[in-house]
Amino acid sequence: MEKIRNYGYPVVFSAAFTIGLVASAFCVVAEFKKSKEGDLKLDGKLCYLPASKAYGFGVSALICSSTAMIVGNLIVFLGLDSGERRSWCFPKKPSISTALLVLSWLSFIIAVILMGTGTSMSRRQRYGKGWLDGECYLVKDGIFSGAAMLILLSLGCTSASAVTLSRNKLQVSSSSDEKPTKIIH
Repeated sequence: MEKIRNYGYPVVFSAAFTIGLVASAFCVVAEFKKSKEGDLKLDGKLCYLPASKAYGFGVSALICSSTAMIVGNLIVFLGLDSGERRSWCFPKKPSISTALLVLSWLSFIIAVILMGTGTSMSRRQRYGKGWLDGECYLVKDGIFSGAAMLILLSLGCTSASAVTLSRNKLQVSSSSDEKPTKIIH
């Protein structure tokens, strides 16, 4: 069972990391596939903007990044458990790994807001309906690229947190395995 535990976590974490990289790639593709100014059609005060392929890539990026974040954090939290049953408790003093997880979640939330807004604006905007208040809006340059960079930051912070926790865990287990030496005077 210990062998499965030792090999299972890295495999699942690698899969989550790969899914996060795919999400970042989807964001970059969405940046290039978003609607341009030439796609916008005006009829007096009414505007029309056809759907762009960025919508599909944006939805895919949202799904992949959410999956990667949830699985990655589950692996980090399950990695905290040493195999023995005990109640969950958080350290009294915030550690580096906790700070990295907080930074990871902050960057993930900002990335989801950027991706969600950009994806929503990439849908078809009909005459008189628009995206907001009957007006058509175009996604600004860099919105999806910024989200891609924030996803990568989130992945990096989650990975660093997992490495920090595993190092701390190894240090604790190696120090508890040492036999006390007798000092003879």
